[in-house]
Amino acid sequence: MIFLSAAHAALGADCASLAKAALPGTTIQSAEMVTAGTLKTPDGEDLTGLPAFCRVRGMLRPSEDSAIRFEVWMPANDWNHRLLGTGNGGFAGSIYYGQMAGVLKRGFATAGTDTGHQAEAEDASWAYRHPEKVKDFGYRGLHLTTETAKAMVNRFYGQSEQKAYFDGCSDGGREALMEAQRYPADYDGILAGAPANDWSHMLSAGLDVSRTVNSDPAGYISSLKLPAITRAVLAHCDAQDGLKDGILNDPRTCAFKPETLLCTGEDSLECLTAPQVRSLKKLYAGGSDSKGRLLFPGQMPGDEAGAWKDWITGSGPGVSNYVQGYFRYMVESDPSWNALTADLDTAAAKAETETAEALDATNPDLAAFVKRGGKLILYHGWNDPAISPLNTIHYYGQVQQATAGVDAAVRLYMAPGMTHCVGGPGPSALGQLGIQTTGSEPWGLFAALEGWVESGTRPGAVIATKYGPEKKPVMTRPVCPFPQEARYQGSGDPDSAGSFACGAAEAGR
Repeated sequence: MIFLSAAHAALGADCASLAKAALPGTTIQSAEMVTAGTLKTPDGEDLTGLPAFCRVRGMLRPSEDSAIRFEVWMPANDWNHRLLGTGNGGFAGSIYYGQMAGVLKRGFATAGTDTGHQAEAEDASWAYRHPEKVKDFGYRGLHLTTETAKAMVNRFYGQSEQKAYFDGCSDGGREALMEAQRYPADYDGILAGAPANDWSHMLSAGLDVSRTVNSDPAGYISSLKLPAITRAVLAHCDAQDGLKDGILNDPRTCAFKPETLLCTGEDSLECLTAPQVRSLKKLYAGGSDSKGRLLFPGQMPGDEAGAWKDWITGSGPGVSNYVQGYFRYMVESDPSWNALTADLDTAAAKAETETAEALDATNPDLAAFVKRGGKLILYHGWNDPAISPLNTIHYYGQVQQATAGVDAAVRLYMAPGMTHCVGGPGPSALGQLGIQTTGSEPWGLFAALEGWVESGTRPGAVIATKYGPEKKPVMTRPVCPFPQEARYQGSGDPDSAGSFACGAAEAGR
């Protein structure tokens, strides 16, 4: 820690005065200047290298059952006159201090919220018989935090932010779209990754898939068999995009048939039994109702070995915590509800009735957001095992049809070989979530969003980076505005972005 300068001390007095700010439904619990150095978060993490900043902590209570915790951090020096809101993941339940710290170091004022409850990201038990908390999680918590953050910025600096941005992935991507759809004045630029925006249908589809995979233990696919599946997929499809590199440019073009792995003799880790073949087909196909109508699209082939254990197969048979928790505590209000015995159509219909209004961010009409000059960049990894990338492509298509002038306000980027928000066999550092890429612009997609909002520069390709040991770059690739894709030019280093160029996908895609 270091001592505050005289200028810092003056700001410190202004910061402390924020504790007395009177805002509707808001309790300011503390407002204090934090000296430069290291901050220990409530979860015990040490955040190092922080600049001096004003830290405001408080509680929002829009209903009698609400308890929305929030924090607003504002740099004491070199503020860039911008606010950057941070998102959550899973069922939320905590403030993402690490992301806030990264944002603060870049000169932004920043804000975060637990959206109204304290819990692990896979825990939905807090929602049991608490409909107001579900609303806080769904849309109120982030919006009210954003309004409060803007009020704190105005009071602390004596002026409003020039621009406001939001950067979130997964549930944070859902939050991002909820903001654009319901509260178009909250943010000028929004970076939305892998959005879980169709919550009710996504988890209803998960119920269908879980029943198929887990009702018969013989259909469970051990994680030990996943490498054989990936090898078979890549053997069949890897070279289709012009480069055999373990990455599928567009997995939709891969016509791999799971039955080619059917065991012809004794069961082994190199083949699948007939029930396992059925399970794999279902995972690729997605979840449907009893009449075969698709509820939510399925998995993409190409990285089963790397991504599926954590999100899909686990270490043994069982229903996803997200599916089980959502239906038990948000939909059915019945802790004994059983995914394997529930009626699918009844459960799916009730999910939509009970939670879609609060949780789903599927409205494709972004006219109000676009009219006031808002810009939205969507991105998704082609090998995301948690949320199908096909859902984001579908939503993007709906927005194009429903919103006039959308081509000047919305872009989609699909990252080959990227899994959920970051990671995977392909380059996945895109400047999202404070993760820097390499090249001339380390903030990648976020910098493209800023340039679009503030100078009208329409985003083009951005460079994605894959890091190896000790954070050394081992691969770079351009990621192109959809539906373009980066194609290898036939020569040059396949691990260098310079060997690729954006262009239209091959005919027939």
